[in-house]
Amino acid sequence: MYYNGIYHLFYQYNPKGAVWGNIVWAHSVSEDLINWKKVEHAIYPSKPFDQYGCWSGSATILPGNKPVILYTGIIDKNNTQVQNYAVPANLSDPYLREWIKPDNNPLVVADESVNKTAFRDPTTAWLGQDGHWRISLGGRRKRRGIAFLYRSRDFVHWVKAKHALHTSAGTGNWECPDFYPVSVSGKNGLDTSSLGSDVKHVMKVSLDVTRYEYYTFGTYDTKRDRYIPDENMIDGWNGLRYDYGNFYASKSFFDPRKNRRILWGWANESDTTENDVKKGWAGIQLIPRTIVMDPNGKQLLQWPVEELDTLRRDQVKLSNKELVKGQMVEIKGITAEQADVEVSFSFDSLEKAEPFDPSWDRYDAQKLCSQNDSTVEGGLGPFGLVTLASENLEEYTPVFFRVFKAQDKQLVLLCSDASRSTLQNGTSKTGVNAYRPSFAGFVDVDLTEKKISLRSLIDNSVVESFGAGGKTCITSRVYPTLATYSNAHLFVFNNGTEPIKIDSLNAWSMSKPLHMNH
Repeated sequence: MYYNGIYHLFYQYNPKGAVWGNIVWAHSVSEDLINWKKVEHAIYPSKPFDQYGCWSGSATILPGNKPVILYTGIIDKNNTQVQNYAVPANLSDPYLREWIKPDNNPLVVADESVNKTAFRDPTTAWLGQDGHWRISLGGRRKRRGIAFLYRSRDFVHWVKAKHALHTSAGTGNWECPDFYPVSVSGKNGLDTSSLGSDVKHVMKVSLDVTRYEYYTFGTYDTKRDRYIPDENMIDGWNGLRYDYGNFYASKSFFDPRKNRRILWGWANESDTTENDVKKGWAGIQLIPRTIVMDPNGKQLLQWPVEELDTLRRDQVKLSNKELVKGQMVEIKGITAEQADVEVSFSFDSLEKAEPFDPSWDRYDAQKLCSQNDSTVEGGLGPFGLVTLASENLEEYTPVFFRVFKAQDKQLVLLCSDASRSTLQNGTSKTGVNAYRPSFAGFVDVDLTEKKISLRSLIDNSVVESFGAGGKTCITSRVYPTLATYSNAHLFVFNNGTEPIKIDSLNAWSMSKPLHMNH
């Protein structure tokens, strides 16, 4: 949340180790979303209504500029879940270091119709035209995912609505629901309670079964208090995702300082637990992203917050450079292990795009990418970046486009392929493999002008990529053994028969932000 000039990040944290368990709400503060200072834990198990854990939730700023946190408390060994609230002890402390959990908790207890072990992650509240507050909670009934709806006049007494805000069959448990408005035509973000003719609503859920996040947008019917996805939206596993890689449990918030909605996701490790324990930490917050409706009205666009640019150093440029099949050009003069790269590609013809085999699954981009990786020569593509590469390419993580011809149009695939990212054999004593997938998503882009862009943020064990201005985003976690620190290299490549032109490439070394511990 943003409060009185300070950004507050609350996050699930185990103070006792790099594995899941002993969960508290850790708390960090920042003035610019980039440089963070850790302060005291905001919420930790201390009362009967949260003694077995303080799980996810959200912050809401109430009238009178009063922040309140809603969170899920675990009350017994059976994982029974209730919803609690906490308020700052001292509103004049700029960092809101101390939080109080009043004795009238819990505020929300599951009724008999609700699965009490799948009843969690309250959203930021929104205010209806009737003056009543509303929140949604994730859950499931058998295999049907549910976003429950609760209403309150005073933020203390909550009543479950007869109907859920939204449900979808066969999707399993819904976690970390997020429900918020977006402007159909503007670039500004909207406060969570905004309504209007120029507004759509987004419903995002994290699916426990797949460990990916899916979203739809549609209409919020305020009379019936129901969310209805637009007709062309796919509500479930084949639907749109914020990110086609290692990205989960995200949360958006409205930033009144710059009138924008900011999305923040978490990336877990894809290494073995054994290695996590050795490192002494696990899990990172990714770079905060602004989120707006794509002008084409078909999806959301995400882009790293502008404040990230303050870390850029040592710019390197390249323009009007042609790459023929098999060509690789190294981008030198920057720290390739910690870089920000923006590149715009163009090509003369779509003729050489490979035919899209009708037997392929139009929704399984990941499978398509693993079968057609960066070493498989194509027609138009593969072309893109080779990140975190060792000198002789024993290790590398390519991020690339490949264009296919379907009956009616081109299909553009964006891949971020971790399969060759490390020489570690990747198996732990328990026989568990490190996870090295060929993450991929389709990019809904118009190729009439025969241009496409890519931006990748590279940071030692993470590659965050934004295709076509943020239409398709993919985050990969990788753990090279050779391509580390100054031994990492960055290349731009083309492995298709159609020559590719680099219209412009800008790359920067990224300096480290200030981590100020308390």
